[in-house]
Amino acid sequence: MTDYIAELLEQKVAQYNRPNFIPNDPISIPHQFSRRQDIEIMGFWAAVLAWGQRKTIINKCNELIQLMDGAPYDFIKNHTDSDLKRFLNFKHRTFNATDTLYFLHFFREYYQKHDSLEMAFSQPLSPDVLNVEKGLVGFHELFFSLEDFPERTRKHIATPVRKSSCKRLNMFLRWMVRKDDKGVDFGIWTTIKPSQLICPCDVHVDRVARKLGLIQRPTTDWQTALELTENLKQFDADDPVKYDFALFGLGVEGEM
Repeated sequence: MTDYIAELLEQKVAQYNRPNFIPNDPISIPHQFSRRQDIEIMGFWAAVLAWGQRKTIINKCNELIQLMDGAPYDFIKNHTDSDLKRFLNFKHRTFNATDTLYFLHFFREYYQKHDSLEMAFSQPLSPDVLNVEKGLVGFHELFFSLEDFPERTRKHIATPVRKSSCKRLNMFLRWMVRKDDKGVDFGIWTTIKPSQLICPCDVHVDRVARKLGLIQRPTTDWQTALELTENLKQFDADDPVKYDFALFGLGVEGEM
């Protein structure tokens, strides 16, 4: 059975980890850019907004890009207070203008001191640490370290401390860290290793992984994400999260 699962997953990774996966997925948003900071900013935002229909997510992210004059990093660095008025009507599900303005504020403060968002996740990690848990905890603390942050925005940035599976942040880290020659993931961050990544547990991945016996835990939380990733490591210890393509693809296409 293990050999069958391994063969199935490898086959589906090869099927879905290719450029034609990009246009209908939120990862298409950062793929509009070549500048590292633009990729980071819009990759992060696309991941955070990634709930609901993929078409709606992509449209909302494109709306954000338009509001930032098509140049997110430049806008974040150079906008004036009057430029922020245009965001007052932005909304995606429970993500509203208050959250949007705080994201802009955090990015502006952060990029004044750092060249890349990578350090925000990697600084709490050491090369020998098993996974990115401490990085996610540290990022959450950093993100809400600015004075007078809106309490409501906390619900949009997950942390293992709250036992969340951190699906969206794990997806964002996959985009930034995984590196291969397929052209989907960016692989622009090097201080986090692919072996340290945790598989994003969205509804499709969760459902398929349970049918394949890769998840036994009854609820879906941080421990579930760890369980799934550890089981995927038996197929590829260096790059377990590549199987996100397979599990997600099987789920979306209804093949399981």
